[in-house]
Amino acid sequence: MIPLRDVIPSRTTPWVNYALIVVNVLVFLHWDFGLSPRGQRLFFAQYGLVPADFTWATAVTAMFVHSGWLHIGGNMLSLWIFGDNVEDRMGHVRYLAFYFLAGLVANLAQTWADPASTLPLVGASGAIAGVMGAYLVLYPRSRILVLIFVIIFFDVVEIPAVFYLVFWFLLQILGGVGSLAGPSGTGGVAFWAHAGGFLTGIAGGWVFTRRARQHVDWST
Repeated sequence: MIPLRDVIPSRTTPWVNYALIVVNVLVFLHWDFGLSPRGQRLFFAQYGLVPADFTWATAVTAMFVHSGWLHIGGNMLSLWIFGDNVEDRMGHVRYLAFYFLAGLVANLAQTWADPASTLPLVGASGAIAGVMGAYLVLYPRSRILVLIFVIIFFDVVEIPAVFYLVFWFLLQILGGVGSLAGPSGTGGVAFWAHAGGFLTGIAGGWVFTRRARQHVDWST
């Protein structure tokens, strides 16, 4: 399932969400077009988070580094769909603080799960998982349009957001449990970063939402 959009219009302009998307895209374009293959590897080594050599600086910079067009495209699509509504309820400053907190917790969770890994961890997916967790709490009755592929056919259907988000989270838990049995440092999807970010988002959905907007039903 590929999410396309949700059904809830944002009542404010999500400036922070726009800025996060722009910064991520600009960093990726610099990496993809502005660097040689060797430069790209050095960029990952410098700005990606290496669990075996953890630093707080790279725990932040890794959130803005992506490894390919599918990686950046999938992450930014999810941030575009869910981030505007979460920023709507939290406000600009709180949303920015929440985003970085979710990303940091996500990176800490992945470091805990595979502390000996020497491969750089990159991507905004942990922070975006936090946004998705907050969306689940703030908009439990929302619906989203998803693209579904069945062999050679595809269709666009509207499903409850809670179904999509809970299903996605369970996949991360299953993947994370499976990754614990694998050898350290083999790479792949950072399942525990996704799970940690999502759980942080569920908690942050209550903590960071502005009081004046906690009980406003904007699910239309």
